[in-house]
Amino acid sequence: MKTLYLVIALAPLVASVVVGLYGPRLGRRASHWLCILGVAVSMAASIVVWRDVQAGNVFNGDVYTWLASGDLRFAIGFLIDPLTATMMVVVTFVSLMVHVYTIGYMAEDPGYTRFFSYISLFTFSMLMLVMSNNFVQLFFGWEAVGLVSYLLIGFWYERPTAIYANLKAFLANRVGDFGFVLGIGLVLAYFGSLDYATVFGKAPELATTTVSIWGDQAWSLMTVTCICLFVGAMGKSAQVPLHVWLPDSMEGPTPISALIHAATMVTAGIFMVARMSPLFELSETALSVVTVIGATTALFMAFLGIVQNDIKRVVAYSTLSQLGYMTVALGVSAYSAAIFHLMTHAFFKALLFLGAGSVIIAMHHEQDLRRMGGLRKFMPITWATAVVGSLALAGIPPFAGFFSKDAIIEAVHLSKIPGHGYAYFAVMAGVFITAFYSFRMLFLAFHGKPRWAEPPDHADESEHGHDASHDAGHEPDAHHGVDADHPPKESPWVVTVPLVLLAIPSVYTGWTYIEPMLFGGYFGNAIVVRPEHAVLWELKNEWHGVAAFVQHGVLSLPFWLAIAGIVAAWYCYLVNPALPERLKRLAGPVYTLLDNKYYFDRFNDWFFAGGSRKVGGMLSEVGDRGVIDGFFVNGTARVVGLAAALMRHIQSGYVYHYAFTMIVGVFALLTWWVGR
Repeated sequence: MKTLYLVIALAPLVASVVVGLYGPRLGRRASHWLCILGVAVSMAASIVVWRDVQAGNVFNGDVYTWLASGDLRFAIGFLIDPLTATMMVVVTFVSLMVHVYTIGYMAEDPGYTRFFSYISLFTFSMLMLVMSNNFVQLFFGWEAVGLVSYLLIGFWYERPTAIYANLKAFLANRVGDFGFVLGIGLVLAYFGSLDYATVFGKAPELATTTVSIWGDQAWSLMTVTCICLFVGAMGKSAQVPLHVWLPDSMEGPTPISALIHAATMVTAGIFMVARMSPLFELSETALSVVTVIGATTALFMAFLGIVQNDIKRVVAYSTLSQLGYMTVALGVSAYSAAIFHLMTHAFFKALLFLGAGSVIIAMHHEQDLRRMGGLRKFMPITWATAVVGSLALAGIPPFAGFFSKDAIIEAVHLSKIPGHGYAYFAVMAGVFITAFYSFRMLFLAFHGKPRWAEPPDHADESEHGHDASHDAGHEPDAHHGVDADHPPKESPWVVTVPLVLLAIPSVYTGWTYIEPMLFGGYFGNAIVVRPEHAVLWELKNEWHGVAAFVQHGVLSLPFWLAIAGIVAAWYCYLVNPALPERLKRLAGPVYTLLDNKYYFDRFNDWFFAGGSRKVGGMLSEVGDRGVIDGFFVNGTARVVGLAAALMRHIQSGYVYHYAFTMIVGVFALLTWWVGR
């Protein structure tokens, strides 16, 4: 099986390298089929491994040792258990769908082969991250996936907005990675190893160990380590306040929006915390921090989804909110529920992103929801799959999102972790908001009158200049358009087939996997939960099968909040479309606050970016010009000039001047010798 593990990881890498180096020579057709074949092989092998793991076969071993220093070894190795195998299948399946979809979406782009090389390399990086059995390899995959996402977000590098977006992603993730490195450093310093098994085995011994960060204040080693590791997760999984990069990443092509935001990069933090459950379980403070941060992200990012007019950004803020749900689940020790929601969310969120991309293709790269409408009869397949994705996101049974989201809500309700009350309010309120903005997007895009046949409302565009310029982030070739004579049409099969294939697990994975994943010991020893935190065990005592869970869900508050959100969206955007504008005017400052994204970007631009520029300017003025140029460079030149002027007087050519200099020198030497 070790050979098969290598094939899973290396197949996308080989395809990426070959296409990256020789893509223009190979041609588009050969390039995309080579990358698709690499990911398809990886997916098929991942399914084989997943079935092998389900049979009870777990692997933990090194493949190659690349550095040894004393007792410390840095190795490339694999930990293949149910948690890893699940992530491998999810990552490779979504990646394969994105690869096929890209054939249609990027058909006219001059960077076609380069894009395929990037997304295959992205898949390899993510697989190395989830398959690792040590912190060094984890960090390699962590940084590699960040690097490739940077290249993908800034894929259209001629555009200033793309440069701004990938720079923001880079900086926000560097802040998170700084905490991540500190956490890994603490693990190495106190555990003496970077191997998962060794670290997790020693963790109970160090549960009461304290460290001094400053002064005489003692801090729990486990708390500090876990919070540092979670800061890394906050960057990768876009949790408040390190969330700011993810909406701007929409500047990249739509396929990478699905790849990054659905099942891969943004879920790396969720996976990492679940993998580190033996550590997090030893610090209730760290769990509380995770809970509060996740709840804040789930609620406040959902609000932002309501005011977005760019179809991709609605889905992006939805991703932020759903990541908050997963993080809350981690914080209340419902790690299995977090991974369960990660899996279901990967399918229906990739479906929604790719569906948005299908709409963008039909609208000739128009992304403003206010310029859409009535697409249902022109794009029946895209519409049907968008309905499936929206119902799953809203949490309506029997779609997948209902089971995973309700499980998280129930787990939060049963939790005793400090902050669980606030988290319960946040996730409950988020249900209504999620249903509202998801169906707002559906109704504005596919229902109502076709606004694309009308001339643009310049007043409305000027009113939302901020949204229509930087935030809208229209993709290239937006000069083409649709009108009554040139209506939109359904996307080609390379676009619609991935939509249909993603819609299938968006329906059935919920009721199929809720029992084994949450209550059936699916993850085995891959996830560790202390008895006092075992909320899912309490929930198991109330489990009476899928049918009973659905019946209970239909009679519970979250379901009716979701229905209320759908009805509210229907009334606001189909029955009484003038109402949202009136509510917006009444909201006044609240709408302004949401439209400006709580002023996070402005604060970052003013404080961090502006402050850094001012500090840099001051250092340039004082350090560069004053010290380096003024003192060292110019000062040295002045000293040399003075010495030269003095030497000109001494080097006169007269013998008596030289004799006088020798006498002075001898006198100075004798004085030093006697004084010694």
